[in-house]
Amino acid sequence: MIMDDVAKDGLVLLGCGKMGSAMLRGWLDGGLPPSSVWVLDPRPTDWLKSTGVQINSELPKSPAIVLIAVKPQMMGDALPSIAAMGNGKTLFVSVAAGTSIASFEAVLGAKSPIVRCMPNTPAAVAQGITAMMGNEHTSAADLDLAATLLSAVGQVVRLDGEEQMDAVTGLSGSGPAYVFHMIECMAAAGEAQGLPADLSMTLAKATVAGAGALAMSAEESPSQLRVNVTSPNGTTQAGLEVLMDAGNGLPPLIKQTVAAASDRSRELRDD
Repeated sequence: MIMDDVAKDGLVLLGCGKMGSAMLRGWLDGGLPPSSVWVLDPRPTDWLKSTGVQINSELPKSPAIVLIAVKPQMMGDALPSIAAMGNGKTLFVSVAAGTSIASFEAVLGAKSPIVRCMPNTPAAVAQGITAMMGNEHTSAADLDLAATLLSAVGQVVRLDGEEQMDAVTGLSGSGPAYVFHMIECMAAAGEAQGLPADLSMTLAKATVAGAGALAMSAEESPSQLRVNVTSPNGTTQAGLEVLMDAGNGLPPLIKQTVAAASDRSRELRDD
């Protein structure tokens, strides 16, 4: 099986915050032995200590994979601890935002197989989506291994090139915050129509969660699902006429939102 080499040669997790913890939980639940995992983290949580993985101990010289999950601002201090593993068979997988493959190659070695990924926060409940792409030294087996590991926290899609990563950041990377704000706005609007605040928030959260689940499971497209629930001259149509207004509705607003986030991602790139 694809994870056998990981269990045999070991996995190093560099950083175990929310994203790292979510992935580690998925791997352990999937049967990866704790003894095959090394975690480097300056502030290990009580949960991490309870897992049985090896924490801040001497690392294997050539693990199957190193997953880099530290914050970008900590990258300069963290990468030297794994630099000796570069230019070999060890696969490096980064879920750190904004750090280019070229930056990793500069520290880890130009011949290192490196996969760059962009997950999002629903990974914390195994409902995330991660976009990934590898450098020229990653094999098909490397990409399959990375996808298997990342699937512990949700869906995985593969990009055609690194230039797509900024748009992914603007859409799915930052996207959960847009949806959370939409929930806030829907709840506030319900409250403005006379609903108690708690009830309005419950209705808003459940509506967004249910609609998302339906969109994921239905054979119809979201456009068709929208049509299905819209009766001619009914309440939904009245609401959609405001929401879908070409000048002031959601289409131009979301386009501007994703563009702003994507543009900022380009500005913050380290390459």
